[in-house]
Amino acid sequence: RGAAMARLGSWRPTTTGERLDRLESLAEIQQLPVRYALALDSRDMDALVGLFVPDVRVGRDEHGRDALKAWFTRTMREMRTSVHLVANHVIDLDDADHAYGVVYCHDELEWPDRGGWENGKLQYWDTYERVDGEWCFARRRFHRWYMVDALTRQSVGAGIGDGADALTTGRLPD
Repeated sequence: RGAAMARLGSWRPTTTGERLDRLESLAEIQQLPVRYALALDSRDMDALVGLFVPDVRVGRDEHGRDALKAWFTRTMREMRTSVHLVANHVIDLDDADHAYGVVYCHDELEWPDRGGWENGKLQYWDTYERVDGEWCFARRRFHRWYMVDALTRQSVGAGIGDGADALTTGRLPD
């Protein structure tokens, strides 16, 4: 991506209609990760795969929403409950129908076979495409920072210990 890119991506609309379309596109794209989290946590696989382009790539050899639905169904059966909270969504528009973005996520997962809950933080690296007037995920990759037992807490500056670790403003990554 170019260094001279504007804050909303390389697409520079020139008409009022294009500028309005860019604003509506940003609003629609911002809904994708939120609706993804709701559908995933509700186990509404039809709604979930409907957020992706019809010919979405699934793994190396499969394509399409049916293949994606089968993959998500298998994957989500491993846990009983999931809670995804998304935030910090940055979107860059390449043109009127293509964009990419980064979304931060806090997830909490209940694993019956492990006897507990785990909490984690991750980033989604997304590619978006407008298909038949609707914005969709063209690709979604996640990169996990960590996943820990729900009872394991960081203590430095977190303000949750025995009182000796009051909330502080520290320098990251310390």
